[in-house]
Amino acid sequence: MNCVHKFSSPIVISFGIQIKKMFSNIAKPLEGKVAIITASTDGIGFAAAKQLVSDGASIMISSRKKNNVEIALEQLQKEYGVNKVKGLVCHVSKKEDRNHLIQETINIFGGIDILVSNAATNPTSGSVLDCDEEIWDKIFDVNVKSAFLLTKEVAPHLISRGGGSIVYVSSIAGVNPMPMLGAYSVSKTALLGLTKVVAMDLAENNIRVNCVAPGIVKTKFASSLTENESLSEHLLQGIPIRRFGRPEEIGSIISFLCSPSSSFITGEVIVASGGMTSRL
Repeated sequence: MNCVHKFSSPIVISFGIQIKKMFSNIAKPLEGKVAIITASTDGIGFAAAKQLVSDGASIMISSRKKNNVEIALEQLQKEYGVNKVKGLVCHVSKKEDRNHLIQETINIFGGIDILVSNAATNPTSGSVLDCDEEIWDKIFDVNVKSAFLLTKEVAPHLISRGGGSIVYVSSIAGVNPMPMLGAYSVSKTALLGLTKVVAMDLAENNIRVNCVAPGIVKTKFASSLTENESLSEHLLQGIPIRRFGRPEEIGSIISFLCSPSSSFITGEVIVASGGMTSRL
């Protein structure tokens, strides 16, 4: 038995090294690409960041809270290296923050190929007609206006690179409005329209614009839905798969929409909701 072990070990080790080299030489779909991902220190945004960098992209993560950026950056750099992942504080509603995010990404990585607009807020619940004007403005400022302005500000840099990809993160609520999430639902519907319009405007520049509409995903953002036992049981009855989504399941779709595998897809909305009703 010992003789067999001594004889086979070098062969097994050599074979393992060859396999490792073979896989390391396989081109990753986003190798050489640079991505900005907003609200990417937790939940879906963080999952998207992990998937994009795993697929070869260099990424700039961001959040409006410095502590969140530092924690996420430490985790990602430990796994993927300090040269592939950088992070900045960015409140997407502030022009100076958006400009700083874009310029620093160019300074560090040399350009921008991908924008993933994930930032969102929902400070209220209830009927849309009960939404105060101030809250309505805040929701649309973060969920819609910032996505539009980031697109305007990033587009020239994507054009200078010969093309690129933009992905907006909407919601199942934007396709099939949720009664208690009135204003939020309307803002997410607006992103579907923005996707269609911007895709048409930028198609001639080889820039694809798509949208993902997640169902109910287990994140801090959705914890009021997923961690309320009676409410979650009711919600699960409307999900044929009978479970809530995982952030990485949405992150993989976002990376796909940024990759060459989706090169003939633009102006589309991919619903990932476990089978929830998804028609307007």
